[in-house]
Amino acid sequence: MTVGADRTPIGAPAGAPPAGPPLPGARGPVSAAVRDALTQDPPPEPAALPLDRARAADPLGEDAQLALYVCYELHYRGFAGVAESWEWQPDLLRLRGVLEDRFLAALREAVPGGTDVTGELDALLVEPLGARGVSHRLKSHGTWERMREYLVHRSLYQLKEADPQAWLIPRLTGQAKASLVAVEFDEFGAGHGDRVHARLFADLMAGAGLDPAYGRYVDHAPAPTLATVNLMSLLGLHRALRGAMAGHFAVLEITSSPGSQRLARALERLGAEPRCVHFFTEHIEADAVHEQLMRRCVIGDLLDREPDQAAAVAFGVQATNYLEARWSDHLLAAWDADRSSLRLPLDA
Repeated sequence: MTVGADRTPIGAPAGAPPAGPPLPGARGPVSAAVRDALTQDPPPEPAALPLDRARAADPLGEDAQLALYVCYELHYRGFAGVAESWEWQPDLLRLRGVLEDRFLAALREAVPGGTDVTGELDALLVEPLGARGVSHRLKSHGTWERMREYLVHRSLYQLKEADPQAWLIPRLTGQAKASLVAVEFDEFGAGHGDRVHARLFADLMAGAGLDPAYGRYVDHAPAPTLATVNLMSLLGLHRALRGAMAGHFAVLEITSSPGSQRLARALERLGAEPRCVHFFTEHIEADAVHEQLMRRCVIGDLLDREPDQAAAVAFGVQATNYLEARWSDHLLAAWDADRSSLRLPLDA
């Protein structure tokens, strides 16, 4: 098969349907090595996966975050032309482990830590006076151009909404497990395929004139966006981080309703189609209920059974807030400078 540009599927049999999105283009030596390895059948050639370069890479930078994202996507839908046997290939997992250790270390250094779960969750319910985040900006005077950028950033997670958090289910028991399943049941459309939240977001993207294909905009997304998604995969894939995943998911559910309300109003102000607004109005009421389930029934029961998980839960809350703040700062700084927050123009 002829190899084209970086996004061209490589190695797929002639006439075979793609198994997933194309591999994204590399952003440095580590992501290039991962990308090059995945175009071959495993295992890679000796020294093909550079552990030393992974150890030296900026853990929050473009190269390391893209390499992590590509590794994690093998556990979701994979990539077109990439052998499915790469998912658990030991050499690739070894490289991923180095990147994960560096990512976790950077996050632990950036947040205060502690075990005050109640204090961390209470703080999520109080919005600072004069808060000026991305949803505030879009509600007050966002343009269609900026709204579409926002949707592209969020598409990396929203098109697989609640999938990473589903890995937490087998790691819980009792009421915590039952309540988490109740939240996930709603996220996955309560048994109705056309109401799955990822499907609703795809409908929103189409209504906004964007391509709703899974993975379409990975090349457009900068490292701060990749990091918010990689955190979910990291916490979900490791049983040892189950408490942190519970804290992370609580942040998403507790902060979702007010943000969704602002974004729904922004879309209405911009004259968006009803299917665009529907994604956010669906989250206003649902996530208000999920907030209580996550806080009282999932985290509450988890800590009753495993009180030693308090530090992990607090870390999950703090790490999520930290990466979301970095992401918000990136967008607002770009918009304040009257430039795009994406790596590539939307027509690319």
